[in-house]
Amino acid sequence: MADLFKNLYSKQFFDVFTEALEKVLEDFNSKTFLDKVYTDQWEELELKQRMYHISGILEDYLSGDYPTSIRQIHQIIDTLKAIKVEERVKYPDLVFMLLPHYIETKGLNDFDTSVAAMEKITSFTTCEFAVRPFIIKYEDKMMSEMLKWAESDNHHVRRLASEGCRSRLPWGIAIRDFKFDPSPVLAILETLKNDPSEYVRKSVANNLNDISKDNPQVTIDIAKKWKGQSKETDWIVKHASRTLLKAGNQEMMQLFGFGSIHNIEINNFELSNSIIYVGDYLEFNFDLLNRSDKNELIRLEYAIYFLKQNGTHTKKVFKISEKVYSAETSTHIKRRQSFKVVSTRKFHMGEHLISLIVNGVEVDESAFELKP
Repeated sequence: MADLFKNLYSKQFFDVFTEALEKVLEDFNSKTFLDKVYTDQWEELELKQRMYHISGILEDYLSGDYPTSIRQIHQIIDTLKAIKVEERVKYPDLVFMLLPHYIETKGLNDFDTSVAAMEKITSFTTCEFAVRPFIIKYEDKMMSEMLKWAESDNHHVRRLASEGCRSRLPWGIAIRDFKFDPSPVLAILETLKNDPSEYVRKSVANNLNDISKDNPQVTIDIAKKWKGQSKETDWIVKHASRTLLKAGNQEMMQLFGFGSIHNIEINNFELSNSIIYVGDYLEFNFDLLNRSDKNELIRLEYAIYFLKQNGTHTKKVFKISEKVYSAETSTHIKRRQSFKVVSTRKFHMGEHLISLIVNGVEVDESAFELKP
Protein backbone atom coordinates (compact mmCIF):
# COMPACT_ATOMS: atom_id res chain seq x y z
CA MET A 1 0.00 0.00 0.00
CA ALA A 2 1.33 3.43 -0.98
CA ASP A 3 2.33 5.69 1.89
CA LEU A 4 0.05 8.64 2.58
CA PHE A 5 1.21 12.06 1.39
CA LYS A 6 0.88 13.45 4.90
CA ASN A 7 3.61 11.06 6.02
CA LEU A 8 6.12 12.98 3.92
CA TYR A 9 6.49 14.91 7.17
CA SER A 10 8.49 12.01 8.53
CA LYS A 11 11.32 11.60 11.03
CA GLN A 12 13.75 11.89 8.14
CA PHE A 13 12.19 15.21 7.12
CA PHE A 14 12.41 16.60 10.66
CA ASP A 15 15.99 15.41 11.05
CA VAL A 16 16.98 17.46 8.01
CA PHE A 17 14.77 20.45 8.78
CA THR A 18 15.87 20.80 12.40
CA GLU A 19 19.52 20.40 11.34
CA ALA A 20 19.09 23.45 9.12
CA LEU A 21 17.20 25.39 11.78
CA GLU A 22 19.94 24.72 14.33
CA LYS A 23 22.53 26.22 11.96
CA VAL A 24 20.50 29.39 11.33
CA LEU A 25 18.46 30.22 14.43
CA GLU A 26 20.10 31.14 17.71
CA ASP A 27 19.04 29.15 20.76
CA PHE A 28 16.99 26.75 18.62
CA ASN A 29 16.20 23.52 20.45
CA SER A 30 15.14 20.57 18.29
CA LYS A 31 13.46 18.67 21.13
CA THR A 32 11.31 21.64 22.13
CA PHE A 33 10.38 22.24 18.49
CA LEU A 34 9.37 18.61 17.93
CA ASP A 35 7.39 18.49 21.18
CA LYS A 36 5.29 21.33 19.76
CA VAL A 37 4.92 19.52 16.42
CA TYR A 38 3.79 16.17 17.77
CA THR A 39 0.55 17.13 19.47
CA ASP A 40 -2.21 14.68 20.30
CA GLN A 41 -3.89 15.70 17.02
CA TRP A 42 -0.83 15.13 14.79
CA GLU A 43 -1.89 11.75 13.42
CA GLU A 44 -5.28 13.10 12.35
CA LEU A 45 -3.82 16.05 10.45
CA GLU A 46 -3.68 15.79 6.64
CA LEU A 47 -0.81 17.09 4.50
CA LYS A 48 -1.82 20.74 4.27
CA GLN A 49 -2.89 20.81 7.90
CA ARG A 50 0.52 19.49 8.93
CA MET A 51 2.16 22.06 6.66
CA TYR A 52 0.26 24.93 8.29
CA HIS A 53 0.88 23.51 11.76
CA ILE A 54 4.66 23.36 11.25
CA SER A 55 4.70 26.82 9.68
CA GLY A 56 2.87 28.22 12.70
CA ILE A 57 5.39 26.68 15.08
CA LEU A 58 8.31 27.96 13.01
CA GLU A 59 6.89 31.47 13.36
CA ASP A 60 7.65 31.40 17.09
CA TYR A 61 11.36 30.92 16.31
CA LEU A 62 11.70 33.60 13.64
CA SER A 63 12.32 37.27 14.25
CA GLY A 64 9.34 39.44 15.15
CA ASP A 65 10.58 41.87 12.51
CA TYR A 66 9.14 40.63 9.20
CA PRO A 67 12.00 41.64 6.83
CA THR A 68 14.47 40.04 9.26
CA SER A 69 12.41 36.86 9.39
CA ILE A 70 12.46 36.69 5.58
CA ARG A 71 16.25 36.92 5.62
CA GLN A 72 16.25 34.03 8.10
CA ILE A 73 14.06 31.99 5.73
CA HIS A 74 16.51 32.65 2.90
CA GLN A 75 19.32 31.44 5.18
CA ILE A 76 17.33 28.31 6.06
CA ILE A 77 16.85 27.54 2.35
CA ASP A 78 20.53 28.12 1.60
CA THR A 79 21.44 25.79 4.46
CA LEU A 80 19.01 23.10 3.25
CA LYS A 81 20.63 23.26 -0.17
CA ALA A 82 24.11 23.05 1.38
CA ILE A 83 23.23 19.88 3.31
CA LYS A 84 21.82 18.36 0.08
CA VAL A 85 18.16 18.27 1.07
CA GLU A 86 17.15 16.92 -2.35
CA GLU A 87 19.06 13.70 -1.58
CA ARG A 88 17.67 13.29 1.93
CA VAL A 89 14.00 14.32 1.77
CA LYS A 90 11.23 13.14 -0.55
CA TYR A 91 9.52 15.85 -2.61
CA PRO A 92 11.33 18.82 -1.03
CA ASP A 93 9.54 21.23 -3.39
CA LEU A 94 6.24 20.08 -1.86
CA VAL A 95 7.01 19.68 1.85
CA PHE A 96 8.84 22.98 2.14
CA MET A 97 5.81 24.92 0.97
CA LEU A 98 5.47 25.59 4.69
CA LEU A 99 8.05 28.38 4.12
CA PRO A 100 6.06 30.44 1.58
CA HIS A 101 2.99 29.79 3.72
CA TYR A 102 4.68 31.99 6.33
CA ILE A 103 4.81 34.78 3.71
CA GLU A 104 1.14 34.21 2.90
CA THR A 105 0.07 34.59 6.53
CA LYS A 106 2.53 37.20 7.83
CA GLY A 107 3.63 39.25 4.85
CA LEU A 108 0.45 40.60 3.33
CA ASN A 109 1.08 44.11 4.63
CA ASP A 110 4.66 44.26 3.36
CA PHE A 111 4.19 43.97 -0.39
CA ASP A 112 7.71 44.73 -1.57
CA THR A 113 9.49 42.40 0.86
CA SER A 114 7.04 39.58 0.21
CA VAL A 115 7.08 39.84 -3.58
CA ALA A 116 10.89 39.83 -3.68
CA ALA A 117 10.91 36.83 -1.33
CA MET A 118 8.44 34.82 -3.41
CA GLU A 119 10.40 35.49 -6.59
CA LYS A 120 13.52 34.05 -4.95
CA ILE A 121 11.97 31.24 -2.91
CA THR A 122 9.84 29.75 -5.72
CA SER A 123 12.93 28.17 -7.28
CA PHE A 124 13.26 26.05 -4.13
CA THR A 125 9.59 25.50 -3.29
CA THR A 126 6.66 26.84 -5.27
CA CYS A 127 4.93 30.01 -4.09
CA GLU A 128 1.81 29.44 -6.21
CA PHE A 129 -0.43 29.35 -3.11
CA ALA A 130 1.31 32.14 -1.21
CA VAL A 131 0.89 34.65 -4.04
CA ARG A 132 -2.89 34.36 -4.25
CA PRO A 133 -3.84 36.55 -1.25
CA PHE A 134 -1.58 39.21 -2.74
CA ILE A 135 -3.44 39.04 -6.05
CA ILE A 136 -6.75 39.40 -4.21
CA LYS A 137 -5.60 42.36 -2.11
CA TYR A 138 -3.38 44.14 -4.68
CA GLU A 139 -4.73 42.87 -8.00
CA ASP A 140 -3.35 45.49 -10.40
CA LYS A 141 -0.04 45.88 -8.59
CA MET A 142 0.51 42.13 -8.19
CA MET A 143 -0.46 41.26 -11.76
CA SER A 144 1.96 43.91 -13.00
CA GLU A 145 4.73 42.17 -11.02
CA MET A 146 3.68 38.77 -12.36
CA LEU A 147 3.84 40.05 -15.92
CA LYS A 148 7.46 40.94 -15.18
CA TRP A 149 7.95 37.44 -13.75
CA ALA A 150 6.73 36.04 -17.07
CA GLU A 151 9.86 37.58 -18.65
CA SER A 152 12.24 36.10 -16.06
CA ASP A 153 15.29 34.05 -17.03
CA ASN A 154 14.27 31.51 -14.38
CA HIS A 155 11.64 29.00 -15.52
CA HIS A 156 10.38 28.52 -11.94
CA VAL A 157 9.56 32.23 -11.76
CA ARG A 158 7.92 32.18 -15.21
CA ARG A 159 5.78 29.23 -14.15
CA LEU A 160 4.77 31.07 -10.98
CA ALA A 161 3.50 33.92 -13.16
CA SER A 162 0.99 31.56 -14.77
CA GLU A 163 0.32 29.01 -12.02
CA GLY A 164 -0.19 31.61 -9.31
CA CYS A 165 -3.01 33.38 -11.15
CA ARG A 166 -5.05 30.31 -12.10
CA SER A 167 -8.65 31.05 -11.16
CA ARG A 168 -9.27 27.51 -9.87
CA LEU A 169 -5.86 26.32 -8.70
CA PRO A 170 -6.29 22.94 -6.94
CA TRP A 171 -5.67 23.24 -3.18
CA GLY A 172 -5.50 27.02 -3.55
CA ILE A 173 -8.07 29.66 -2.69
CA ALA A 174 -10.15 30.60 -5.74
CA ILE A 175 -9.63 34.00 -7.33
CA ARG A 176 -13.28 34.89 -7.81
CA ASP A 177 -12.66 38.05 -9.84
CA PHE A 178 -10.78 36.00 -12.44
CA LYS A 179 -13.59 33.46 -12.58
CA PHE A 180 -15.91 36.29 -13.64
CA ASP A 181 -13.38 38.14 -15.82
CA PRO A 182 -10.11 36.41 -16.76
CA SER A 183 -8.83 39.29 -18.89
CA PRO A 184 -6.10 40.34 -16.38
CA VAL A 185 -4.52 36.90 -16.83
CA LEU A 186 -4.38 36.83 -20.62
CA ALA A 187 -1.30 39.02 -21.14
CA ILE A 188 0.73 36.62 -18.98
CA LEU A 189 -0.48 33.60 -20.94
CA GLU A 190 0.26 35.34 -24.23
CA THR A 191 3.80 36.05 -23.05
CA LEU A 192 4.39 32.43 -22.06
CA LYS A 193 2.65 30.57 -24.90
CA ASN A 194 5.92 29.68 -26.66
CA ASP A 195 8.00 29.26 -23.54
CA PRO A 196 10.94 26.86 -24.04
CA SER A 197 10.07 25.03 -20.79
CA GLU A 198 7.37 22.34 -20.92
CA TYR A 199 6.94 22.94 -17.17
CA VAL A 200 5.82 26.50 -17.95
CA ARG A 201 3.72 25.60 -21.00
CA LYS A 202 1.81 22.99 -18.99
CA SER A 203 0.89 25.70 -16.48
CA VAL A 204 -0.36 27.92 -19.31
CA ALA A 205 -2.54 25.07 -20.56
CA ASN A 206 -3.92 24.39 -17.08
CA ASN A 207 -4.67 28.08 -16.62
CA LEU A 208 -6.61 28.15 -19.89
CA ASN A 209 -8.43 24.97 -18.89
CA ASP A 210 -9.47 26.68 -15.64
CA ILE A 211 -10.75 29.64 -17.67
CA SER A 212 -12.81 27.30 -19.87
CA LYS A 213 -14.88 26.19 -16.88
CA ASP A 214 -16.28 29.69 -16.29
CA ASN A 215 -15.65 31.48 -19.59
CA PRO A 216 -15.58 28.80 -22.30
CA GLN A 217 -15.68 31.25 -25.19
CA VAL A 218 -12.50 32.95 -23.98
CA THR A 219 -10.61 29.65 -24.18
CA ILE A 220 -12.23 28.77 -27.51
CA ASP A 221 -11.22 32.11 -29.04
CA ILE A 222 -7.63 31.76 -27.78
CA ALA A 223 -7.47 28.17 -29.04
CA LYS A 224 -8.55 29.28 -32.51
CA LYS A 225 -5.98 32.07 -32.46
CA TRP A 226 -3.05 29.95 -31.20
CA LYS A 227 -3.68 26.68 -33.04
CA GLY A 228 -1.22 26.27 -35.87
CA GLN A 229 1.19 28.96 -34.66
CA SER A 230 3.79 26.48 -33.40
CA LYS A 231 4.11 22.97 -32.02
CA GLU A 232 4.26 24.53 -28.53
CA THR A 233 0.97 26.38 -28.90
CA ASP A 234 -0.67 23.35 -30.53
CA TRP A 235 0.21 21.25 -27.46
CA ILE A 236 -1.05 23.97 -25.11
CA VAL A 237 -4.33 24.34 -27.00
CA LYS A 238 -5.03 20.61 -26.95
CA HIS A 239 -4.22 20.24 -23.26
CA ALA A 240 -6.22 23.37 -22.43
CA SER A 241 -9.25 22.01 -24.29
CA ARG A 242 -9.70 18.82 -22.30
CA THR A 243 -12.66 20.04 -20.22
CA LEU A 244 -14.46 21.47 -23.25
CA LEU A 245 -13.83 18.31 -25.27
CA LYS A 246 -15.12 16.12 -22.45
CA ALA A 247 -18.19 18.36 -22.30
CA GLY A 248 -18.75 17.74 -26.01
CA ASN A 249 -18.31 21.38 -27.03
CA GLN A 250 -18.86 21.30 -30.78
CA GLU A 251 -16.78 24.38 -31.60
CA MET A 252 -13.79 22.74 -30.00
CA MET A 253 -14.59 19.38 -31.59
CA GLN A 254 -14.58 20.96 -35.03
CA LEU A 255 -11.36 22.85 -34.30
CA PHE A 256 -9.59 19.53 -33.80
CA GLY A 257 -11.17 17.89 -36.83
CA PHE A 258 -13.88 15.84 -35.12
CA GLY A 259 -16.72 16.33 -37.57
CA SER A 260 -20.23 15.07 -38.15
CA ILE A 261 -21.13 11.57 -36.98
CA HIS A 262 -23.77 11.17 -39.70
CA ASN A 263 -21.95 8.15 -41.14
CA ILE A 264 -20.91 6.64 -37.81
CA GLU A 265 -22.98 3.93 -36.15
CA ILE A 266 -22.73 2.13 -32.81
CA ASN A 267 -24.06 -1.42 -32.94
CA ASN A 268 -24.37 -4.34 -30.52
CA PHE A 269 -23.74 -2.32 -27.36
CA GLU A 270 -23.75 -4.88 -24.54
CA LEU A 271 -22.88 -5.02 -20.84
CA SER A 272 -21.32 -8.12 -19.37
CA ASN A 273 -23.86 -8.04 -16.57
CA SER A 274 -26.74 -5.80 -15.55
CA ILE A 275 -25.77 -6.20 -11.88
CA ILE A 276 -22.31 -5.11 -10.69
CA TYR A 277 -20.93 -5.51 -7.19
CA VAL A 278 -18.66 -2.99 -5.48
CA GLY A 279 -15.09 -4.09 -6.04
CA ASP A 280 -15.81 -5.60 -9.46
CA TYR A 281 -15.55 -4.29 -13.02
CA LEU A 282 -18.29 -3.28 -15.40
CA GLU A 283 -17.32 -4.84 -18.73
CA PHE A 284 -18.90 -3.68 -21.98
CA ASN A 285 -18.40 -4.03 -25.72
CA PHE A 286 -19.78 -2.63 -28.96
CA ASP A 287 -19.09 -2.27 -32.66
CA LEU A 288 -18.18 1.06 -34.24
CA LEU A 289 -19.14 1.22 -37.92
CA ASN A 290 -17.74 3.86 -40.23
CA ARG A 291 -20.15 3.82 -43.19
CA SER A 292 -18.36 6.67 -44.95
CA ASP A 293 -16.23 6.10 -48.06
CA LYS A 294 -13.42 8.05 -46.40
CA ASN A 295 -11.40 7.73 -43.21
CA GLU A 296 -12.89 9.54 -40.20
CA LEU A 297 -11.13 11.08 -37.20
CA ILE A 298 -13.21 10.06 -34.18
CA ARG A 299 -13.03 10.90 -30.49
CA LEU A 300 -14.63 7.99 -28.69
CA GLU A 301 -15.61 8.17 -25.01
CA TYR A 302 -18.03 6.74 -22.50
CA ALA A 303 -19.77 8.33 -19.54
CA ILE A 304 -20.78 6.80 -16.26
CA TYR A 305 -23.75 8.44 -14.55
CA PHE A 306 -22.98 7.68 -10.92
CA LEU A 307 -25.94 7.58 -8.56
CA LYS A 308 -25.82 10.24 -5.86
CA GLN A 309 -27.21 10.03 -2.34
CA ASN A 310 -30.16 12.29 -3.25
CA GLY A 311 -31.24 10.00 -6.11
CA THR A 312 -29.87 12.11 -8.97
CA HIS A 313 -26.87 11.21 -11.08
CA THR A 314 -23.50 12.86 -11.68
CA LYS A 315 -21.72 12.34 -14.99
CA LYS A 316 -18.03 11.45 -15.43
CA VAL A 317 -16.53 11.02 -18.90
CA PHE A 318 -13.75 8.54 -19.73
CA LYS A 319 -11.77 8.51 -22.97
CA ILE A 320 -11.58 5.35 -25.09
CA SER A 321 -9.64 6.54 -28.14
CA GLU A 322 -8.94 9.44 -30.42
CA LYS A 323 -7.84 8.18 -33.81
CA VAL A 324 -8.66 7.69 -37.48
CA TYR A 325 -11.08 4.87 -38.28
CA SER A 326 -10.76 3.54 -41.80
CA ALA A 327 -13.48 3.96 -44.40
CA GLU A 328 -16.24 1.36 -44.55
CA THR A 329 -14.99 -0.65 -41.60
CA SER A 330 -16.43 -2.11 -38.43
CA THR A 331 -14.32 -2.12 -35.28
CA HIS A 332 -15.12 -4.22 -32.23
CA ILE A 333 -14.28 -2.47 -28.97
CA LYS A 334 -14.16 -3.87 -25.42
CA ARG A 335 -13.58 -1.89 -22.24
CA ARG A 336 -14.14 -2.20 -18.52
CA GLN A 337 -14.76 0.28 -15.71
CA SER A 338 -13.56 -0.37 -12.18
CA PHE A 339 -15.90 -0.10 -9.23
CA LYS A 340 -13.20 -0.74 -6.68
CA VAL A 341 -13.44 1.45 -3.59
CA VAL A 342 -11.20 4.53 -3.77
CA SER A 343 -10.88 7.48 -1.43
CA THR A 344 -11.92 9.99 -4.12
CA ARG A 345 -15.38 8.53 -4.76
CA LYS A 346 -18.16 7.18 -2.59
CA PHE A 347 -20.47 4.71 -4.28
CA HIS A 348 -24.22 4.66 -3.71
CA MET A 349 -26.19 1.51 -4.38
CA GLY A 350 -28.83 1.45 -7.08
CA GLU A 351 -29.28 2.17 -10.76
CA HIS A 352 -26.37 3.70 -12.68
CA LEU A 353 -26.12 4.49 -16.38
CA ILE A 354 -23.41 4.15 -18.99
CA SER A 355 -23.50 5.99 -22.31
CA LEU A 356 -21.28 5.95 -25.40
CA ILE A 357 -20.07 9.25 -26.84
CA VAL A 358 -18.89 9.87 -30.40
CA ASN A 359 -17.34 13.28 -31.17
CA GLY A 360 -19.06 14.77 -28.15
CA VAL A 361 -22.51 13.33 -28.93
CA GLU A 362 -24.07 10.66 -26.72
CA VAL A 363 -25.37 7.96 -29.05
CA ASP A 364 -26.38 4.99 -26.89
CA GLU A 365 -26.86 4.14 -23.23
CA SER A 366 -27.64 1.28 -20.91
CA ALA A 367 -28.55 0.90 -17.26
CA PHE A 368 -26.99 -1.35 -14.63
CA GLU A 369 -27.44 -1.86 -10.91
CA LEU A 370 -24.64 -1.46 -8.38
CA LYS A 371 -24.83 -3.63 -5.26
CA PRO A 372 -22.63 -3.86 -2.13
